Amino acid sequence: MIGLISATAAGAAARDRLAAAWPDRTRVYDGPVGDAVRRAFAECEQLVCFLATGAVVRLIAPLLGDKASDPGVVCVDEGGRFAVSLVGGHGGGANELAREVGELLGAEPVVTTATDAVGVPGLDTLGLPVEGAVAAVSRALLDGEPIALHNESGWPLPPLPVVAEGAYGIRVTDRLVEPPAEHEVVLRPPTLVVGVGASKGAPVEEVLELIEGSLREAGLSSQSIAHLATVDAKAQEPGIVAAAERLGVPLVTHSAEELAAIEVPNPSDAPLAAVGTPSVAEAAALVQGGELLVPKRKSAATPAMATCAVVRRPARGRLAVVGLGPGARDLLTPRAKAELRRASVLVGLDQYVDQIRDLLRPGTRVLESGLGAEEERARTAVEEARKGQAVALIGSGDAGVYAMASPALAEASDDIDVIGVPGVTAALAAAAILGAPLGHDHVAISLSDLHTPWEVIERRVRAAAEADIVVTFYNPRSRGRDWQLPKALAILAEHREPATPVGVVRNASRPDESVRLTTLAALDPAVVDMMTVVTVGNTATRDIAGRMVTPRGYRWQEGAK
Repeated sequence: MIGLISATAAGAAARDRLAAAWPDRTRVYDGPVGDAVRRAFAECEQLVCFLATGAVVRLIAPLLGDKASDPGVVCVDEGGRFAVSLVGGHGGGANELAREVGELLGAEPVVTTATDAVGVPGLDTLGLPVEGAVAAVSRALLDGEPIALHNESGWPLPPLPVVAEGAYGIRVTDRLVEPPAEHEVVLRPPTLVVGVGASKGAPVEEVLELIEGSLREAGLSSQSIAHLATVDAKAQEPGIVAAAERLGVPLVTHSAEELAAIEVPNPSDAPLAAVGTPSVAEAAALVQGGELLVPKRKSAATPAMATCAVVRRPARGRLAVVGLGPGARDLLTPRAKAELRRASVLVGLDQYVDQIRDLLRPGTRVLESGLGAEEERARTAVEEARKGQAVALIGSGDAGVYAMASPALAEASDDIDVIGVPGVTAALAAAAILGAPLGHDHVAISLSDLHTPWEVIERRVRAAAEADIVVTFYNPRSRGRDWQLPKALAILAEHREPATPVGVVRNASRPDESVRLTTLAALDPAVVDMMTVVTVGNTATRDIAGRMVTPRGYRWQEGAK
């Protein structure tokens, strides 16, 4: 929960805007400011104070305890010009909150955390548990000291300025190690899957003691547990559920049929009779593959009510397929920005790379190429991910719509993690400019016959025409391909009136954007090129006050006549 505190009418107005935008995330604290800050500090994970920075510093100074547990605090000035990350930039999430608040209120986020200021990822922001000399190694990163990376698990990381040997070190491991040296940080990747079986009513203490003892004896860290796994029949077993909660990891369940198909070293008749599979702990741990580090073990109680097994899953490369939107920076989603900063390798068309180059962290390896190399870029991105890299493959609009997701996923197999990051498509950007042309059923059709025979394209256009569906044409016309758009419009004209509205948007959301609202009969194909999206309305679409509007339903349109 985010506590909101203000002292003046101007601050309250901005506070109320934030509360209205985030009703489920925020709580307004009224009353004397000092009391409000103290209550919010005790009750909330984060605070946004619409007060002077000096005032907030004095109010929270007696309340500060530990950076790992203090809430993140953001200050917004009376004029709403700046959102300052004051306390808990990383641990409390204040840096990201300042950016979110700034985006919502139109304020400039002010982040002074050293690593953020120079673009180096904070070691406590990598999404992995971290131990050791975090401050010392972070300072060494900022000072340009040689940092040695020992990535024992091959876990994909964002770009870090590291070398083979150095006075400072970053170790990525799931093994128990001696207390980190004065100049070393240990990152714990989620490589371990713990399979768990339990009799009905098994105490959580017995389950936890078994898991933690098994890991300890095997020299493994509980901080690297990815999840607990068991059979569906035990999905609600209190001891297992509570153990997962206390360890802070998900509980994943599998069907008895799925587990029975897994070959294990220690099958048993007891679980076969009880839940329908000869193995629960080992099979559940091995479902996704990996190395069995700890074979099935029973708890020490008499009778033993719990079993566990531990598997190290292989490190998997990460491929994020990122949609950049139609071009405007403010239409690039926060998730897309986060993935760009997470990537150690970026693959993309050169002109798209230029759009977002400033968002990349220092050290990101950029693999760019020109037009017509889509399949090569897809193969390159997948190959880099298979090497264990964190890769971002970028495309305009939404990467899954006439873009890079299709060729990339055709190349990829289940040996890498693939994350899709949606983006605002050209059709949606153009529609927002035109008005509401996509208010009812609509279809997007590419008129490029480079990958699709014209006979197939024509059949699709004809089907859309006969079905009275709004049509958005991608790739409508180029210098060497100038007859397809007139042909497609002629097909639509067989089923729609000459006065049917048609919207033509070029370079939607970019500085040289141009918009034209015309009709099916009046459209001149010569004004259209490959940077243009053409949207043709259906029989209900109307030009209303210069905006292209397709009613949500035909009955609504009939009632308006």
